[in-house]
Amino acid sequence: MWMVDINWRRLIVQTEYLKVRQILIGSEKMSEQLTQEQQQEQQAVAEQQRIEWVRTQYQKANQYLAGKGIIPDNVAVTESRYLPPLVALWKLNTKDKKSYWVISGDLPTDHMPFSAAPTARDAMRSFSLNWQIKAENIMNNATVEKTQRDFANLLVSRAQGLYQLFEDEAVWQSSTNA
Repeated sequence: MWMVDINWRRLIVQTEYLKVRQILIGSEKMSEQLTQEQQQEQQAVAEQQRIEWVRTQYQKANQYLAGKGIIPDNVAVTESRYLPPLVALWKLNTKDKKSYWVISGDLPTDHMPFSAAPTARDAMRSFSLNWQIKAENIMNNATVEKTQRDFANLLVSRAQGLYQLFEDEAVWQSSTNA
């Protein structure tokens, strides 16, 4: 459990490190170190990995809803957000004209009605707060087993990570998903 929390934080730190590194190094420095062909190859590999991660998370979200008896019809791409390899937040529309937010990634997959949060950012905050409440309810149970306690701790750590992403203006400044 402890290692999972460290890995989550490590991914956030690595993501921030890479952003800062790109700014500091600049394109001129990278051009000196790598040929243009090597840069293009690295970018192509990174883009392919990102696409595969997004595809996997989309499938995971669809399967999750189907497992709940909710049949997805399509995704609202412009309203969905993803930050590989941490989190994907999908607005999925169903055949019966309902919409749901579904969250997946390096965290528990979960859903809520679209009516609970008007934007992806609000949905992320709502998942964070809901998970903290769920974790508290689990821990307040008189007979908490180790597995339940571990799950409650996972919910708390992921809820904290989601809330940090919710508060991070840089994450939400871009109007694009990718």
